[in-house]
Amino acid sequence: QVQLAESGGGLVQAGGSLRLSCAASASISNYAMGWFRQAPGKERELVGFIMWSGSDTSYADSVKGRFAISRDNTKNTVNLQMNNLKPEDTAVYYCAATKVFYGSHRATDYDSWGQGTQVTVSS
Repeated sequence: QVQLAESGGGLVQAGGSLRLSCAASASISNYAMGWFRQAPGKERELVGFIMWSGSDTSYADSVKGRFAISRDNTKNTVNLQMNNLKPEDTAVYYCAATKVFYGSHRATDYDSWGQGTQVTVSS
């Protein structure tokens, strides 16, 4: 398994932007990478994922058009650009790695997880 570490969380006003990064301890070129989030009292939910090559992405309807995932396999990093943030985006955000070729919507398909980073959006 690869070790993952997220960074870039913080407090931002509604309408603002944040960029989260996920650094891996080893090569992620054979992994599809996902971002998930979990708000207090709620289940962990998918934000989106990116295929191992970066050629395809998929997003939850709630973030489509506002969030974008990118990756740099040469640096073993994955980023989540979040624009036009809303208070309902407040959550702990996690990156995760899966060997499922195209990526997956299911958290159970992901083998490695980061510790999470807090994102708080004030109204």
